[in-house]
Amino acid sequence: MEYTQLGRTGLKVSRLVLGTMNFGPQTDEADSHTIMDAALDAGINFFDTANVYGWGENKGRTESIIGNWFAKGGGRRDRTVIATKVYGNMAADGEGAWPNHDKLSALNIRRAVDASLKRLQTDHIDLYQFHHVDRNTPFEEIWQAIDVLVQQGKVLYAGSSNFPGYKIAQANETAARRGGTIGLVSEQCLYNLAERRAEMEVIPAAQDYGLGVIPWSPLHGGLLGGIIKKEVQGGRRASGRAADTLNDPTARAQIQAYEDLLDKHGLEPGETALAWLLTRPGVTGPIVGPRTAEQLESALRAVDLELGEEVLTALDEIFPGPGPSPEAFAW
Repeated sequence: MEYTQLGRTGLKVSRLVLGTMNFGPQTDEADSHTIMDAALDAGINFFDTANVYGWGENKGRTESIIGNWFAKGGGRRDRTVIATKVYGNMAADGEGAWPNHDKLSALNIRRAVDASLKRLQTDHIDLYQFHHVDRNTPFEEIWQAIDVLVQQGKVLYAGSSNFPGYKIAQANETAARRGGTIGLVSEQCLYNLAERRAEMEVIPAAQDYGLGVIPWSPLHGGLLGGIIKKEVQGGRRASGRAADTLNDPTARAQIQAYEDLLDKHGLEPGETALAWLLTRPGVTGPIVGPRTAEQLESALRAVDLELGEEVLTALDEIFPGPGPSPEAFAW
């Protein structure tokens, strides 16, 4: 496994991030523990979760599964950099949020971090991420709350998720004015070969402010994992957003060209999509969310996969990026 610094911090993290969103809804607790053990054995030390994972009636379940794994001992907690998130309503689906029980008020941050610590069975969170922008809470209040948590030893670093570039700038300029606050150290965003809009402003902002970029959905909901070939071979069929995309003839042709290119070079689609992200400036590591141990093994192979210039150029031709801002829309 390769390691890198998380943004401008001294924290060393693996170049693959273990995503845990499937733990509970898709993968039972025993298999989730097996996957986490395998990830740690492979050198993955960076695990990502969120307080709402578990979904529906079981929000918080994923953190509890991780907490039970930590409780097994064997150095599991000490060897893991755990990242979780705050923002969402923790009430069961269909129930309205009680006032101050969601988003990023100082009150909810305080309540949410204590609840996450209890579920995770740990005394601190290494990276506490704001899951979405809260337009109603000023960053002065957010940083005041985080400063208290850092002083208490409950949180070490703060990061953002799904932030636009200007909010990354606002957050860290506010932190700089306050003094003594390190500000955001990472941004978790939607970024992959098929969805490159983050290259316009989010990733440049992250780089300028020293944030590590953590892409989520690196296979774009399965579209970049060889989905057409799997359909032809009678395997798993596309569903949801992936199915809708393949119903568009232009998009389907694009995915087919991608699969044909990789077939020509003897490359696996999912591994290639991950390896491509590892070549991108500013990227700390993509989040892989395996449902099985076999899927984790496939993701691990991407770290050692070197893509030649011919392949990289062809990928850019199939999935052209938007270009930098403002050239992409103004020049």
